[in-house]
Amino acid sequence: MSSESVIVAQCLEWLALHRVFAWCNNTGAGRIDGRWIRYGHPGSGDILGILPSGLFLSVECKTPTGRQAKQQKLFQKMIERNCGVYILARNAADLERHLIEHPRFATFGLNLGGRNGLGK
Repeated sequence: MSSESVIVAQCLEWLALHRVFAWCNNTGAGRIDGRWIRYGHPGSGDILGILPSGLFLSVECKTPTGRQAKQQKLFQKMIERNCGVYILARNAADLERHLIEHPRFATFGLNLGGRNGLGK
């Protein structure tokens, strides 16, 4: 079984190979000079990006048994309510399947993969 960090790395690699502008998004908290500082938006995806169509992309990576936290479900609703693309990926194949094969994305003109010339 892959850890979430391995899944994130594989998904980032797939996105880079298909020229999708995306980056790792860390959230959490830490102590700086004795004070707790929070960073990132609670519940936001492990990967954020912009699809070639201009749509905002959020990818939440989970192991096969991993479950979304309440804040992650709320973030998903916010992204989808604003016409962004939210993907729960358990591996890079999930990400590819959602972006290439899902009929909803054809509506937005998402042309990813070897079938569209991005691999030139």
